[in-house]
Amino acid sequence: MNQKCKTAVWAALLFSTFLFAQEKDSITSKQANSTEVLIPSEENDSSATNQVQPLNLKAEQNSIDGQVAGEVLSLSDKVHLQDLEEARKYDSLWLRELHESAQLFSEMLLEVQNPAAENLEVVDLPTDTLKARLALLDEKTPFNISYNSSLESVIKSFLVRKKDLMQRMLTASQFYFPLFEQELDNHDIPLEIKYLAIVESALNPRARSRVGAKGLWQFMYGTGKMYGLDVSSYVDERNDPIYATKAACKYLSKLYEIFNDWDLALAAYNSGPGNVNKAIRRSGGYKNYWNIRRNLPRETAGYLPAFLATMYIFEYAEEHGLQYKKAERPYFETDTIHVKNMITFDQIAKLVDISKEELEMLNPAYKLNIIPKIKGKTYVLRLPITKIGKFVNNEEAIYAYAKKELDSLEKPLPRYVETKNQIRYKVRSGDYLGKIAERYGVGVSQIKRWNGLRSNNLRIGQRLTIFPRKPYIPKTATTSKPSKKSPSGALAGDAKIHTVQEGDSLWTISRKYPGVTIEDLRKWNGLSGNNLKPGTKLKLCDCSS
Repeated sequence: MNQKCKTAVWAALLFSTFLFAQEKDSITSKQANSTEVLIPSEENDSSATNQVQPLNLKAEQNSIDGQVAGEVLSLSDKVHLQDLEEARKYDSLWLRELHESAQLFSEMLLEVQNPAAENLEVVDLPTDTLKARLALLDEKTPFNISYNSSLESVIKSFLVRKKDLMQRMLTASQFYFPLFEQELDNHDIPLEIKYLAIVESALNPRARSRVGAKGLWQFMYGTGKMYGLDVSSYVDERNDPIYATKAACKYLSKLYEIFNDWDLALAAYNSGPGNVNKAIRRSGGYKNYWNIRRNLPRETAGYLPAFLATMYIFEYAEEHGLQYKKAERPYFETDTIHVKNMITFDQIAKLVDISKEELEMLNPAYKLNIIPKIKGKTYVLRLPITKIGKFVNNEEAIYAYAKKELDSLEKPLPRYVETKNQIRYKVRSGDYLGKIAERYGVGVSQIKRWNGLRSNNLRIGQRLTIFPRKPYIPKTATTSKPSKKSPSGALAGDAKIHTVQEGDSLWTISRKYPGVTIEDLRKWNGLSGNNLKPGTKLKLCDCSS
């Protein structure tokens, strides 16, 4: 690159930095009273529109034809957003880092479940130095942080075996921590709880554990539902950073009310308050985490040490020479649009000139990368503010193009199913995906998608989320198929005798034979009570008539 080109590039960067500083000051002042870090108010749509060059498309017909659709695509390719867009290219470098760090969830989970026990003396961290630093952390946090050999082992393990993981978390945290801190502060929860999301999910909003917990804060379906997180075949609010963080704060506040101790609240967050209460009883009434630790489930025993080790490393990252990619902005400045019609991420990426990767990072709650249109529900699309204007100025044309493309699909999109229709199925011996799918009238691929399964293998006791298309009616053993009811209330077919089986009752027998009531059985068989003996023959009709 010659000197003239270099000078032009630096001039563009300086100019874009100046514009960004002005814009950020404006947005910060508008957000002063906001409860959501990443959401400037919807009123910002108009101001955001003025920040980009509009496409100025006008759809003259109610439905867009192929020519207008081509115009949308060709014009979106021609638009070159200077200034802020130039600065965003540099942000995309660490966006890529943020996206890649989402793959580290399983690595962190293994570290919590199987803490290292080996001696790691290669770390330049004398025990006396560690004790002094932990004492300083103990003074400024509400956690009981005191030195013990187990905690020292976990800290040194993180610094040696998980150094790269911690460096990646330092990078990713710049995106999520401002959101966490504001919501924690709103609920008067210690800001250090933000480190819990690293232990829970390695800051991956789409993380899913083997037992079905999801999102940054790893909510199980039932707990998420209890705290207002909705789930459907298209949307899972457990994966939404803002909704999930609000729910996590409510849950943590409730746990602290129960135990009045943040160490125990965190242990209960991992294994449930019942397990913590049992550990307290089994320890003889102790209420210090380290005194009840041996009575907690294995994963929970490694949970608080992992949290404290993460806190220590973040607080002393510089002292340990940890390197990470520093973002010039603490998080992406974004805004939201209420979506009026169904649209896919692929379509948005083409029409608004944004990568699908970035759409997934900003909108992780959409399970199929599709924003649905459901009567009575409101869904939003989150975009960088530099892209909002493109979408708003051409909204009608964009929706028309999306509808035309979706209508032409060979296979229809998955049917929307609400959570109230879902069931939790427990895998039994002899079960396989095909059998379960047939039982509930769904496809094997659907069960795999709903549960994040990569193979057809199932474990006995495993829980599956299923949205059944038909009710499951267990097969029952009958002597023969019942036929039409006779005038006397009996059966006109061959089934005239029922042999009582273990567990039978008058009610269950009457249910097996339509048209036969409990009173009929008593009358025809001279019964006065409800007791039945296995092997007894019961008449199923008034055979004397």
